[in-house]
Amino acid sequence: MGVGAAWHCAAMTTTTELTLFADYFQIHVTDAESDGDLSDAWTDRAFADHLAVARDALGIGTAVNVHVSVTVVVLPQEPSDDCAEFDHVVEAGLEVPSGRLMVLGCTDYAPDAATFEVPPGWNRVRVSRSNLARAAQADIESGKSRETMEKVRIQVWPAPRSPAKIIKRW
Repeated sequence: MGVGAAWHCAAMTTTTELTLFADYFQIHVTDAESDGDLSDAWTDRAFADHLAVARDALGIGTAVNVHVSVTVVVLPQEPSDDCAEFDHVVEAGLEVPSGRLMVLGCTDYAPDAATFEVPPGWNRVRVSRSNLARAAQADIESGKSRETMEKVRIQVWPAPRSPAKIIKRW
């Protein structure tokens, strides 16, 4: 049994709630030992897709430049499709050689960021965002209330390397 198969058998789903400051309209998902450099990844297409992709880092574009509600779900396998419940859904492959995934606002201090155990190697990350119209309308006030706050769900599971895709566009 390989490392991925052993991890899959022992893994359980874990869910963690965070509130992150989406400075510069983005949050980051990276390998905990990555430098998280996304400077070349924010292309015109990445801005349109709200997803910048580097080998070991992802930039998730947000509708607002304030606090957002983030739910991180680490799964043993691909989740079912529930994109009808969300405004914008994207996926990308992410290499996590350290086996520790870090989720943070783009200007957060990395040593203080939330980290999650995942199988070392390639993982798939699905980002599902909701409440975008209300958050965009409330703009800088959106982070003050759960009713107007942008919601971001990040699901992660072991999967072979695969290209990014847009599942549902807002």
